[in-house]
Amino acid sequence: MYKIKQSPEDFIVKEIADMKLNPLGNYAICILKKTNYNTIRAIEQIAKYLRINPKDVGFAGSKDKQAITEQYISIKNAKKQDIEKIKLKDIELQFVGYSDAPLSLGDLNENEFIITVRNLSNKEINSLENKIKKNKKITMPNYFGEQRFSETNVEIGKELVKSSFEKALILILGTNPDNKEQMKEFLADNPKNFVGALRLIHKKLLILYVHAYQSDLWNKTLKEYAKKNHKNIKIPTIGFGTEIEDKNLRKIIEKIMKDENLTFRSFINRSIPELTSEGGSRDAFIEIKNLKLIEKGKDWIKITFKLNKGSYATVAIAFLFNQLVS
Repeated sequence: MYKIKQSPEDFIVKEIADMKLNPLGNYAICILKKTNYNTIRAIEQIAKYLRINPKDVGFAGSKDKQAITEQYISIKNAKKQDIEKIKLKDIELQFVGYSDAPLSLGDLNENEFIITVRNLSNKEINSLENKIKKNKKITMPNYFGEQRFSETNVEIGKELVKSSFEKALILILGTNPDNKEQMKEFLADNPKNFVGALRLIHKKLLILYVHAYQSDLWNKTLKEYAKKNHKNIKIPTIGFGTEIEDKNLRKIIEKIMKDENLTFRSFINRSIPELTSEGGSRDAFIEIKNLKLIEKGKDWIKITFKLNKGSYATVAIAFLFNQLVS
């Protein structure tokens, strides 16, 4: 079985984005280069150093922890000189310019990957080399990758969607969040205020849990759809505004929702309104673009390719080596 992420240098990610800059803007745009940090944790460290609220730091997409990644971030009311003073282990910031608006999820075009795949046989290396030499369009199922889910993210998201806030909180506390003691102290004074304790968690992290659950439902939908169909269509991420025109797709989604005991209105969260999700859509299949060989050894290969935003290199690697299991 192939291996990836044996070291941070084995998995390099760079965002590709069109930035609209304005020298009079209120948001400093920077390239954040990080090693062995997930995006939210890195932003918390930057905010702590600058003594600002993490909510004032915007980003376009979440990046892997076990990797070297480069991504754009925006920092409200920060100046170039503030950025240049930041010194944090395994975190680098490169000032790009100023913008009139903060970055938010989805504000990027593509991601470029440079990945070293290890523990390969000669047959596997030769097979991939042949795929690259043929230079044909390579299309893969656009599953959400494993890093979207973590160990308990899907279960936490499910409890949040179903407004089972006590269960969600117990699961979150089991993951040892940074502010665990603060949450315990709050609960000691407010034993039944589970929503209040949840609000102590970074809003983007809470939303991430809900998105993880939606992503799991989406993967289940694609798995069933792809059994009989290979035509690329938009598959909805289920939310309160989901509309389904394709009859086959509607049948699949209705079955999944019945099994999960869900309705579309389940995604309206009246207790924590910011977790309400309208839903969206995502391509069933995606192209692996600009696949190239960089270097190879006896049992390893280094390749580069590009994927549209929101698609996962881990899924691409599994697909390229015929190991994709949804």
